[in-house]
Amino acid sequence: MTIKKTLNNIQKLYNNNLNNFGDSSKAVGWNTEECQNLRFQKLTSIINNTDYSYSINDYGCGYGEHLKYLEKNKIKVNYYNGYDISNPMLSQAKKNLSNIKSNIKLFNSSKIHTKADYTFVSGTFNVRFDNDDLSWEKFIKKSLTEINDHSSKGFSFNLLSTYVDYKDSNLFYGDPCFWFDYCKNNFSTKVNLLHDYPLYEWTIIVKKEK
Repeated sequence: MTIKKTLNNIQKLYNNNLNNFGDSSKAVGWNTEECQNLRFQKLTSIINNTDYSYSINDYGCGYGEHLKYLEKNKIKVNYYNGYDISNPMLSQAKKNLSNIKSNIKLFNSSKIHTKADYTFVSGTFNVRFDNDDLSWEKFIKKSLTEINDHSSKGFSFNLLSTYVDYKDSNLFYGDPCFWFDYCKNNFSTKVNLLHDYPLYEWTIIVKKEK
């Protein structure tokens, strides 16, 4: 299966999820809101100074919940660029974020083209359907290069872990040691691997600030 066909299937999956579950964590593949917020917490830990306002790229923004999380936790966002391949998700995000004062732009695209201080990627790389691991790994590497090129201060992303006792054939599981090494060698010397929270996944944080 080509990457283009996979992205089309992913688009259909999340369109259906939104129809079935509404704008809830289940629509974007998370069982509970608490699990979703824990993921946001780990990804957002790249920001350790809340005195400033930041520009954000959200790659796979869904219905915009991460921006609401940032606002709730007093992290100031002056520009927010949300990317998603599902138009219904973006329409829901536009409604959900209408009261937030940030400069918000939403893009129906799988490629990032806006510069920002930080880029967040939550769950976007988990579903690969019939793609083999090598092809999907190549897609992730290409996406991370784009993300790195458009993130001035750093980025964070998560993947399902290979340290599991069960694997779904439609999902991609990333070896945390491999991806830590890849980010360390290709993007920055300041890389953190978070694999100590109670979910079958990990988060990598790549800092580019001196």
